[in-house]
Amino acid sequence: MNATSTPVDADMAFSTLPLPPHALDNLQRLGYLQMTPIQAASLPLALAGHDLIAQAKTGSGKTAAFALALLANLNPRRFAVQALVLCPTRELADQVTQEVRRLARAEDHIKVLTLCGGSTMRPQLASLAHGAHIVVGTPGRIMDHLQRGSLQLEALNTLVLDEADRMLDMGFFDDMATVIKQCPVERQTLLFSATYPEGIVKLSAAFMRNPKQVTLLEAPSVTQIRQRFYEVREDERLHAVSLLLDHYRPVSTLAFCNTKQRCRDLVNVLRAQGYAALELHGELDQRERDQVLVRFANRSASVLVATDIAARGLDIEQLEAVVNVDITPEPATHTHRIGRTGRLGAGGDQAGWAFSLASLDEMGRVGQIEHVLGFTSEWHALSELAPTSTEPLRPPMATLQILGGRKEKIRAGDVLGALTKDLGFAAAQIGKINVNDFSTYVAVARGIAPQVLQRLSTGKVKGRSVKLRLLDD
Repeated sequence: MNATSTPVDADMAFSTLPLPPHALDNLQRLGYLQMTPIQAASLPLALAGHDLIAQAKTGSGKTAAFALALLANLNPRRFAVQALVLCPTRELADQVTQEVRRLARAEDHIKVLTLCGGSTMRPQLASLAHGAHIVVGTPGRIMDHLQRGSLQLEALNTLVLDEADRMLDMGFFDDMATVIKQCPVERQTLLFSATYPEGIVKLSAAFMRNPKQVTLLEAPSVTQIRQRFYEVREDERLHAVSLLLDHYRPVSTLAFCNTKQRCRDLVNVLRAQGYAALELHGELDQRERDQVLVRFANRSASVLVATDIAARGLDIEQLEAVVNVDITPEPATHTHRIGRTGRLGAGGDQAGWAFSLASLDEMGRVGQIEHVLGFTSEWHALSELAPTSTEPLRPPMATLQILGGRKEKIRAGDVLGALTKDLGFAAAQIGKINVNDFSTYVAVARGIAPQVLQRLSTGKVKGRSVKLRLLDD
């Protein structure tokens, strides 16, 4: 293995890369003006055709790093699967698919399919029958399609293993190996991982050809995140979360609980106090999970209360605060939880907040976290927390669900055009638009949501009347 710790220039322009003009124009339109460190380190190697092992945390810009490489290898005129991206979770696969589609806009008619468990097989089989250029999916479902013969990989030239360490943690080694063995030997393999466990060594030795290794150490660290610990009695733990929200007033907060029951209890308390709170745990079906994640990511909910397992693979932009409602028994899990808010520093000069609530029974866990991570806890009293505004904390956006999606040929541009050109709403009042197979979710400024609902109900999208509803609790 050719391993180096690569120095990078974080201000390096995309124009220095060997990309065609139309791809550079599209990057500029999408707001990609400067490469992130992982992009600057990995893209020259990937575009030169090397196999690559890149250590980079979620939120560092790695998706664009491998997406630009696989798109450069793509022949749009050859309608066959030429790139495969394996992800640990459906949520991450959906995010990767959306990003690849955005970056592929410079090319004509690039088809990207998502193949994950939790969705019925029949629509996936129908989509595969019509062909695709790029497939993004989870190892188990990809393996199912390969065994059925519904997914053909003879034309594959790029294989991406995204968050490979997490796939190993989830027990996917054998599934990953089975999928990789069915890929052509002559291919480029790009492996992205936050850590470098033994399983990565085994994978690279068995399935990669003289890979280059890029290691980036400047990802957000625990010491860059503003941490505060609060001692609580068990009977005041849930109320302490609302005290934190009222005092710091973060727009988006991810609250971690150790159990599903704690998630339910906290969401019930927060909703009773008027907060827009959603829960994410293993008992939600896939449709419910999709709606929860869309609403939180587009800023239509103030708080997402989740268990660690349910939150795997989430990559939420602009996350102002993380609350550890319970102290995790695993120091590594504590780092993973709070590291999500450290990503805020990537786009601005302000780090995120990480608040931890600890009872006397949990002080041993706090001590272990301090010892393993090498820091001293900063303790504060709940009595310091006072409301900093008389206005209730409400999310800035609201979500409208349109009954119809990709299967009805609806695109984000169609919805944006209907709202701005046809109905006269300002583009600044419209947030993220997520188009799924059968539904489209549109974030709009909360103050105009009833008006948008009324007017779009009697209007048209792409020349057709649509049914829609406001998602609110």
